[in-house]
Amino acid sequence: MTRADRNREDTRVSDRPDLTAHLDEATPFAAASTLPYALPDFAAVRPEHYLPAFEAGMAEHRAQVAAITADPEPATEENTLVALERAGRLLTRVALEFFNRTSAHTSPELDAVEAEVAPRLAAHRDAIYLDPALAARLDALDARVSAGEVVLGPDAAWLLHTLRKDVRRAGVALPEEAKAELRELNGRITTLETSFGQALLAETNDAALLVTDEAELEGLAPESVAAARAAAAGRGHETGWLLELQLYSQQPALAALRRRDVRERLHLASVTRGLRGGEHDTRALLLELARLRARRARLLGYAHHAAYVAVDGTARTTEAVNAMLGRLAPAAVANARKEAAALEQALRAEEPGATLEAWDWSLYAERVRQERFALDDALLRPYLELERVLRDGVFFAAERLYGLTFARREDLHGYHPDVRVYEVFDADSSGLGLFLVDFYQRESKHRGAWMNEIVAQNRLLGERPVIMNNHNIPKPPAGEPTLLTWDEVETLFHEFGHALHGLLSDVRFPSQSGTEVPRDFVEFPSQVNEIWALDPEVLGRYAVHHETGEPMPAEWVEKLVVSQLWGEGFKTTEYLAAAILDQAWHQRTEDELPRDVAEVEAFEQRALEEAGIAFAPVPPRYRSTYFQHIFAGGYSAGYYGYIWSEVLDADTVEWFRENGGLRRENGDAFRRLLLSRGGSMDVMDAFRELRGRDPEIGPLLTRRGLDAPAD
Repeated sequence: MTRADRNREDTRVSDRPDLTAHLDEATPFAAASTLPYALPDFAAVRPEHYLPAFEAGMAEHRAQVAAITADPEPATEENTLVALERAGRLLTRVALEFFNRTSAHTSPELDAVEAEVAPRLAAHRDAIYLDPALAARLDALDARVSAGEVVLGPDAAWLLHTLRKDVRRAGVALPEEAKAELRELNGRITTLETSFGQALLAETNDAALLVTDEAELEGLAPESVAAARAAAAGRGHETGWLLELQLYSQQPALAALRRRDVRERLHLASVTRGLRGGEHDTRALLLELARLRARRARLLGYAHHAAYVAVDGTARTTEAVNAMLGRLAPAAVANARKEAAALEQALRAEEPGATLEAWDWSLYAERVRQERFALDDALLRPYLELERVLRDGVFFAAERLYGLTFARREDLHGYHPDVRVYEVFDADSSGLGLFLVDFYQRESKHRGAWMNEIVAQNRLLGERPVIMNNHNIPKPPAGEPTLLTWDEVETLFHEFGHALHGLLSDVRFPSQSGTEVPRDFVEFPSQVNEIWALDPEVLGRYAVHHETGEPMPAEWVEKLVVSQLWGEGFKTTEYLAAAILDQAWHQRTEDELPRDVAEVEAFEQRALEEAGIAFAPVPPRYRSTYFQHIFAGGYSAGYYGYIWSEVLDADTVEWFRENGGLRRENGDAFRRLLLSRGGSMDVMDAFRELRGRDPEIGPLLTRRGLDAPAD
């Protein structure tokens, strides 16, 4: 996923000394960084620097936009579109750096700044997008284009189209009373989203399971036990082992822990986050968020928040979203039930009469997989060492496809010692940009995995990309290798797909750079990049035993490929359940939503039952109370986008295979026709140009085992 910086501005900024004179010149944000590729000087930035820089950046931006709208000259590309794109550079610098840091390495001081600045940023955006003078300026330019007085290139024409759509969607045409209400709603919604994210991080840290008897960890790999001990020590526990929680419902350790009571405790710790009462309970926050989003949608003329979101994506309507989810759900649940029968049989072989529970699923899925394919994560992990996967897997695939090479820059640093900086070189050896990666889990980092843009590629301002990937891999003790699960390998390739979208961007305007595309399209390039994890040429290079150097046995590789369909019933069902919950919260009017925190679980259950996807052994990938994507991460009413994008992804994978797979010619075509274009055109037109037709759903159904009964 991309970390959607929920307070991020849509327009960018130019340095105007007369407007930033009140910002101390010693402040790191007062001027663009002089480090390579304008990498922020993270070491120089202190918490007290942010708020003054935000304030100066907002003031500068408003003054610049006011100058554009007051310009007496007729609207042109240069004095309107280009000027808007140049506006706000100070604000962009501080916002991109700040929200990257608060997601990856926050602190009480940064949380306080975020709580203060979030509603002010919402008000700032409203001041610009609800300004009728800006709308009039854009309309005037559109009229001149229609009259033939101004000729725009394709990217500028698309920018004008996008800006006019955005100001209309923002509510610029509303009467003043409605605008006042809208401003209040936007400020409160932004505050609640910030509060939800901060509460969830604290709750996830608090809910981590502390085990005091090592015997309870039976089944965990030695490196996982060592990581749990290191995590406990890092939290100040002199003894014990801490099983920290990932964002999603199912926790990795559940696939290995043999003690059923320990699995149950860990699972319940995960799925009751935000439901336990106390200061970090998230239910009141999400209820108010859902109601206020519904009220805002009504004010803007939409039936509900989901309709407001869908029209801005490639789906266009909630009817299209519901049709997709409704088509997939029955087959997914049917497959999950067949998988459950096999798992329950394995469970009862050890515990006669036992009923399969959610905390049993991962362990017995691994058992059945091992029986069917003689393969499990414990066997694979020694062959999936992080450094090798990164260098000889992720980076190697990018070199073969796009001619990219990567050099570690030990002289450049991130915001935390774990952050690595790589310089990325294009096929002609020219510097392309920087890639930063932060692999390890820690208390100050939000859970999950995501991509951030720190500097957006654009030719207008001559900026080259600085792109960040964040992961939450448990950190082993010092000196020990980091051995990955197969899911973590796939996540590395996935997030790097987002990074490639940013690094290979080649657009003129900053607001069209890289992943600045519709939410239900943004996951498409990242999902495509996952296919190279199993490509024989790539896998053969990185799947090597970390001690002996021996390659993964050929028969294991074959079984790994064949086994990919096993478990798709579970994977698809848990994902669809979360996507349906997202739509349930956001396809309701304000009056149809619950108001009492005690009703949250019942609302969830009804939504799942009505969709025919309620299956207790497979809980939603995220329950509402820890659904960061939709209540704090910019994916509200948009979580369906993963499966929507996967239609494009699966179809594109067929295109790669039809054309020879991992070939430079294919990479160059994918780069030229899709990755490089970012949001500079209608993204579906870009897909059609690549594929030669509209997307087809067949490859997705085959991939997920939904075109035939599960074995």
